[in-house]
Amino acid sequence: MKAIAALQMASGPQVQANLMEAGRLIAEAKALGAGLAVLPEMFVIMGQNDQARVQVTETYGSGLMQAALARLARQHKMWILAGTIPLRSADAGRPYAASLLYNDQGQVVARYDKIHLFDVTVGENAEVYTESDTNTPGNQLVVADTPFGKIGMSVCYDLRFPELYRELARQGAEILVVPSAFTDVTGQAHWEVLLRARAIENLCYVIAPAQGGYHVSGRTTYGHSMVIDYWGQIRGQLNKGSGVVLIEPDLEAQRALRQRFPVLSHRRLLM
Repeated sequence: MKAIAALQMASGPQVQANLMEAGRLIAEAKALGAGLAVLPEMFVIMGQNDQARVQVTETYGSGLMQAALARLARQHKMWILAGTIPLRSADAGRPYAASLLYNDQGQVVARYDKIHLFDVTVGENAEVYTESDTNTPGNQLVVADTPFGKIGMSVCYDLRFPELYRELARQGAEILVVPSAFTDVTGQAHWEVLLRARAIENLCYVIAPAQGGYHVSGRTTYGHSMVIDYWGQIRGQLNKGSGVVLIEPDLEAQRALRQRFPVLSHRRLLM
């Protein structure tokens, strides 16, 4: 099975309930023919405040959340990209927002720690977000070899930094994953255009699972999970609520286009 599924959720404050919902959606994706399921950012907890996430931090390689994800991968014989979970850093109050890629044997084959942290004020109501208060930023780009193609890993706010994706493409990425929890305000303004731009600029597939709904903190996330092809065409979208969006990448067609339209080799800007 070479199809990839973007899973949309509206996560709540209970880790076990969110893991159960993730399991249900992974099973649905498998039934639809997916071999890889990609979960959204913070799929495992969206609590009353950012401290709720800190309180469930796990050490890399052990813990309830990681054990559940490994078990789901083995049970369904699927690859799973776990949006983000909080993993311990050197600063006890600021875990990494870590995206883990599990193979179909339940083994972690890649880890990406979110680099760009969302420290902004949004909208007319001046909602303040300070992710750096409760997150340690990562500092490594990751491109993972998989049966589905070379996957460049990123998370949410990374989407606004095109140089990150150009470097992922330079390192061989054919598929870009962007698990997210975009705010409703920024999502309405920029979500689609940014995703399509990253696909077009890099001639890459983009898999963008999102949080989509109302959360106990009072926050509303935009949803609109999308799968986009290397020409920037939206091949599937889910507006709100939980669900699955599927795409089967055609890597041969993508590589042929990259040969005919070699924009990636035409870059002349010197850094």
